[in-house]
Amino acid sequence: MNSLYSSQLLSECLITQNPVSKILDFGQHSYADTFIAENQLHLSEPVFPLQLFLNSESGSIQLGFVSNDDERYNLYEYSYTSSNSKVSRNHWDEFASFAINKYADYNFAVEIGSNDGYLIKQFAKNNKKILGVDCSKQMCDLANANDVNSIQRVFGLSVAKEIEEAYGKADIIMANNVFNHSNNPLDFAKAVAHLLSKDGVFIFEVPYWLCMVESNRFVDMVYHEHISYFTVKSCVNLLKAAGLTMVDYQIVDYHGGSLRVEAKLAGNNQNEQKILEAIEKETAAGLFDLNFYTKFQKKLELDRANWLQNFYDLLKNDPGAVVIGVGAAAKANTWLNWHRLDKTLLHCITDASKSKQGKYTPLSRIPIASDDEFAKHERPYALILSWNISTELKQILLKINPNIRFISQ
Repeated sequence: MNSLYSSQLLSECLITQNPVSKILDFGQHSYADTFIAENQLHLSEPVFPLQLFLNSESGSIQLGFVSNDDERYNLYEYSYTSSNSKVSRNHWDEFASFAINKYADYNFAVEIGSNDGYLIKQFAKNNKKILGVDCSKQMCDLANANDVNSIQRVFGLSVAKEIEEAYGKADIIMANNVFNHSNNPLDFAKAVAHLLSKDGVFIFEVPYWLCMVESNRFVDMVYHEHISYFTVKSCVNLLKAAGLTMVDYQIVDYHGGSLRVEAKLAGNNQNEQKILEAIEKETAAGLFDLNFYTKFQKKLELDRANWLQNFYDLLKNDPGAVVIGVGAAAKANTWLNWHRLDKTLLHCITDASKSKQGKYTPLSRIPIASDDEFAKHERPYALILSWNISTELKQILLKINPNIRFISQ
């Protein structure tokens, strides 16, 4: 680890290259999807400004400072797996069923950001070809060990050409919660267009910015790994710039509300009116209005102040309180650092993933343990950080210790 790691100011729209304006500022943050091993505790991880910028015309909402994409996933051992929870597995099972039933005539399916291969493996039926593409060496090794053909690459046009040469055109290309991770989403989309067969479909999911704003689940979905924050408007414009047409979308209940988008190279768009109405709704909500974000920044800061006041009152009134976070997720790290919470305030964070247990959260340096930690304390407090699976987590925790007291975000 050294001081050479840096970020670059992104002053142009990632879709149109026109100027962008700053809309939100969350201060200095480390990589959120990073967990620190015991032998790295003496090191200092990279920290960059976490800011969001907007181009109202294209609808692009994007990071202000962008870091090296290879470093983000390989500087530390990557710890997230697609099949790490029942909620995730159920969602990807539903996704596979949706895609296979709707586009049953595919011969070759590619998943970009394939992680441990849980989703793409379901497309390997009846001698269909599959390929996983992921930027994490650890995840590719894990997938290949499970007989899921995977290559370690940062997807772009050159990689698409490499895949085409080796395997031919793809009939289904998927990119779930990864399109928003691309440093160059236009190159990413052009690469998809190049690799896609004439009648093929590009299906991707991304957290939906409108859902994030309306639900107030906002701060913890913003982090350095998420370069773009998608709206229907930005999807339409980005895909169009790459020679693709958005032919349908739906809002699915994942990560607090995600867009599932379908795009093709050409063809009649029977859902054009549906898409236009969605953009009108986004515009009416203020998503492309700079003044909206001036007010929203103040609201976020006030919400933080109120939460902290209540939290410190709890600690003051219960000096022996043991507060344990639940869910060592990327969203947890942004939220913890935004609230300036560290190991002096939280006893630990529990997580079911063995790849995270024994590690520490970035900057805040909170140790990560198994859920069994709750059995060691008489009446602990549980602060659920993975709010998107809170119902499932509460059921699990209360079986371990029925005396747990829950703290809401």
